[in-house]
Order: sequence, then structure tokens, then C-alpha cells
Amino acid sequence: MLALRNIVKRFKGDADDTVLALDNISLELEASSFVVVIGTNGSGKSTLLNAIAGSVVIDGGTICLAGRDVTRWPEHRRARFVGRVFQNPFSGTAPTLTVAENLALASRRGQPRRLGWALGRHIRAEMRDRIAGLGMGLEDRFETPIGLLSGGQRQAITLMMATLVRPDLLLLDEHTAALDPKSADQVLRLTQTIVERQQLTTLMVTHSMQHAANVGDRIIMMHQGRPVIDCCGIAKQRIHADELLRRFEELRRRELLDESAAELLRAAYV
Repeated sequence: MLALRNIVKRFKGDADDTVLALDNISLELEASSFVVVIGTNGSGKSTLLNAIAGSVVIDGGTICLAGRDVTRWPEHRRARFVGRVFQNPFSGTAPTLTVAENLALASRRGQPRRLGWALGRHIRAEMRDRIAGLGMGLEDRFETPIGLLSGGQRQAITLMMATLVRPDLLLLDEHTAALDPKSADQVLRLTQTIVERQQLTTLMVTHSMQHAANVGDRIIMMHQGRPVIDCCGIAKQRIHADELLRRFEELRRRELLDESAAELLRAAYV
């Protein structure tokens, strides 16, 4: 479904330095797989999602999605096939439009624009039934501007919008990180339900070791722009949050040691 070949991305750092955000990454995601990506800050997790979505232009490599080479496609063209939910509950929706109007816009993704009634009676009834299926009572707030909803409610709607027209790939960029624990668990359960029901190919970035251990069928841990752990199958089923946290802390300690060694070397040559 998704194939990355030798992906490289560099960003300009201080002075004339460059930061290697993605270091010659090659990955394949099978159709209907649910892959969770974890890693330290600056490990390249979000850059990976941005490269796939087209919001950053890669410096090398190829990206193929559902048999299409989308490497040079702009973000808006890829959006027809890629659903995305961001960390900020206020991203991805129009806050002054109602819940119904936001859903109507999402239902037209990838379709040609033309004049006509976006919210006919049939569409309203269908949208209301779908939103009732979330089990959050949002069908009673169908005509409420989406900007007035709580973060958890809004993120649930955003998730529904991203999958209303079934995408080839669903990208979740720490989509529960800004929520309180109760709302985060609720949105995560909703995520699992939607992904399983629609058999979506999904890539989810998270900082939660508990979520990483409990969700999906594959875990990738990134460090310094490349995968250092790729765990699936029985190994994924057996892994626990404590084990992931231990490996995570090992990477952080190694990173700090590398920085200290570099400082000592710089000091020696001053």
C-alpha cells in the first residue's frame, strides 16, 4: 500500500549546518496495517508523516502510495488519497462553520467542485446517523459551530471527517496528545473502531508508550532520522509499555552521551 525508498530530508540548522531529519529511510506498509511510530523529540517522526503527506519536499528517494508514485505530487493532490488528523484539535476544521457544514465539506473531498446544495435533506440525515454512531451525543450539536466544541469532541469529528471518504492512507500525528486523559482514551477507542471497521492502512505517531503497546499491529521506533526498532507479529503482541519505555530511555541516554562526547572534543580543539 505504502512504499518508501531511500527517503532523505535535510533542514537548515544554525549557521550553515544542516540537520538530517530523515536518513535514507526505506519502509513498506501492507494494506490494512496499523503502524505506530514512536521516538525521542527530533527523531524524525513528524517529518516522516509530513513527507508522506507532501507538506515537506524530500531531498531524495521515492514515495509510492497504492501503486502511484506520488513523490513529486503537491500536498493538495495527495489529500485526495490521504486522510490526516493533527495534534491540535483546532486544525483541519473550519471553526465558524457548523458540525454539519464541516462534515459536508469533508464528504466532497476529491470530487469536482460545482454549484449545488451541499446539505440536502438526505445528506443531513446520513451525517446525523454517522455522528450518532460516535456515541458522544454530538448529533444534538449538529448545528453548533465546531469551534465551540471541546477538544475531545472536535478531535472525534476531525477523525470522522478524515475517514468519511475512505482514504488509501490515514495519518495520525499525535492526535490525542493535546487532550485530557479521558478524552484521549475515548478518541483512541474511536480510532480503533474506525480503522478496524474500514480496514484502513494507518500510520500513527504517539508519545504514549501505553498507546503504542496497546494499539496497532506494528511498532517502529525512530532515532536520529531512521528506524532503530521495527516490531510486528507475535513480538508486537507481547511487548509492554515498560519495555518500550526502557528502550526509549536507553536512546535518550545514548543521545546525551553523544552530545557530551562532542562537547569534550570541541573543547579539546579550542
